[in-house]
Amino acid sequence: MPGPGPTDPPAGETLISRGKPVTASSSEDSTLAPAKAVDGVASTRWASAEGVDPQWLRVDLGAGAEISRVELTWEAAYAKQYRLEVSANGTDWTRLAAETAGNGGTDTWTGLTGEGRYLRMYGTARGTAWGYSLWEIEVYGSTGGTTPPNPTDPPASGAFSVVGAGDIADQCNQSDSGCQHFKTAARAMAIDPAFYITMGDNQYDDAHIEDFRAYYDKSWGQFKDKTHPVPGNHEAYDDWDNQDEVAYREYFGDRATPQGKMWYSYDYGNWHFIALNSNRFDEREQLDWLKADLAANGKKCVAAYFHHPLFSSGSHGNDPVGKPVWSMLREAGTELVLSGHDHHYERFAPQNPDGAADPNGIVEVLGGMGGKDLYGQGDTVQANSQKRIWDKFGVMRLDFTDTSFTSKFVGTDGTVLDTGPTYSCH
Repeated sequence: MPGPGPTDPPAGETLISRGKPVTASSSEDSTLAPAKAVDGVASTRWASAEGVDPQWLRVDLGAGAEISRVELTWEAAYAKQYRLEVSANGTDWTRLAAETAGNGGTDTWTGLTGEGRYLRMYGTARGTAWGYSLWEIEVYGSTGGTTPPNPTDPPASGAFSVVGAGDIADQCNQSDSGCQHFKTAARAMAIDPAFYITMGDNQYDDAHIEDFRAYYDKSWGQFKDKTHPVPGNHEAYDDWDNQDEVAYREYFGDRATPQGKMWYSYDYGNWHFIALNSNRFDEREQLDWLKADLAANGKKCVAAYFHHPLFSSGSHGNDPVGKPVWSMLREAGTELVLSGHDHHYERFAPQNPDGAADPNGIVEVLGGMGGKDLYGQGDTVQANSQKRIWDKFGVMRLDFTDTSFTSKFVGTDGTVLDTGPTYSCH
């Protein structure tokens, strides 16, 4: 049955969420997409996957906003417990309100004083056996104009740089002459990017919490509050019986699960970044989330990163578990994929998920030279591999504009060891 129709905004308040980009933790199917919750149409709604907590819906208000009122119109699948949260960057969240005994219908929250670009409903307990479903979420307040921009808001456009690497912290200290992760961390800090990313295997060997605190935290951990990480297979060794990344979540906190799971997305400039957990590429939940996230993206350019590379000329070789993910990313026009796992640097020409050269395909860059010992060449040099460096540690520097990107491999001494072509966004 259709939900209630749209109403006029309350006197003196402006509706700022209608038609804005929306992402969600999941969608029950393609007809119940996140965007349906802000379209103002009485007969459409968003619904999450059924039977799973937590679930969330996030609205990108497009700029720093002052939020004064939020109204949620629930379908029969309502939240018994949920939080309303606001964020400047889509990663760090501040609570605006919390419901602990919801009964469905329409929830109206007034007198709010939130500031940020993103508003999300974070549901922690369903009121039914189904999922979470909203006919509409309406956010009122002001954006731009008389609202000063929040200095922590990511810019909506303009050039910026990102530094990343994978396979990072060995169990060694800065006083050890052969210890490399302190050297790569120093180079990463010297570049002073907008933020940092990791491509998994952040800590060796079994990534226990005491190892994170003793090693990674002393090097790359210096800029943890500006890092958007993903886990690798060594993170899954922490809880070997369950193959669960327990210490990874404990060490990185909300930065490991900013949207409730160990996969998430965020925007910076004209780019949409997607951080995935390749340990769990065989789980339908992550693939469904990725499909919904790509459908909701409003940015021109897309980059994704995860640990296990689909293509590698190193000793591990190609990892076909990532092919379904690559196919989804390719269909959505993704420009760039970053991975680690094999401990070397490698840059590929644009290609499709089958490994055929494709001018409209994805550029893969493998950056497994973050500090752990390096590997050599494997049995096969892949067809579209353009540059391979086996014997140098360092970091990847990625320079983004509103319409393009360029990648560089920077050694620990600051020498630029490779520069890729400048690619335009699709």
